Amino acid sequence: MLISMTSEPELQNGVGVQDSFQRLWTPHRMAYIKGENKPSGPEPTDGCPFCAIPAMTDEDGLILRRAEHAYAVLNLYPYNGGHLMAVPYRHVADYTELTAAETLDVAALTKQAMVALRTASGAHGFNIGLNQGSVAGAGIAAHLHQHVVPRWGGDTNFMPVIGHTRVLPQLLADTRKMLADAWPVD
Repeated sequence: MLISMTSEPELQNGVGVQDSFQRLWTPHRMAYIKGENKPSGPEPTDGCPFCAIPAMTDEDGLILRRAEHAYAVLNLYPYNGGHLMAVPYRHVADYTELTAAETLDVAALTKQAMVALRTASGAHGFNIGLNQGSVAGAGIAAHLHQHVVPRWGGDTNFMPVIGHTRVLPQLLADTRKMLADAWPVD
């Protein structure tokens, strides 16, 4: 991950006029902007990352915990450090389509995530929620996933509010290990 802050203009190809703005370059976010890892359609075979992740190792898939009917995984494009999701294994789009067992696993993983995040990083609070459908903000609407976003007092400053940029202090692999180690024993 390349992050650099500069007040110098971009001078590639002689383009750029110096101004007083600081710039935080986060080129890794371009993958999200271009829709990388988004399925091409509604079926599991259309490239759903939530269907592919369980076949990976925990480290490669950024999986924190596996339950019988769902798993917890770090978000590749987090709002805050430690942002994770509880995801059913079954490719299902709507919360009302979950079985009772899937609902219990998603709920249990959410509770365990809160304990792990408080233990590992001292989270003060959480935003927890489901975005049902693309019109509700779901980036991958075809496969249900519940977000668990840790929050700390003062974690929203000018960067996300004005600059529409998140500054994350830790690599995802390091965050995964820290949270997996802090995950409560079943």
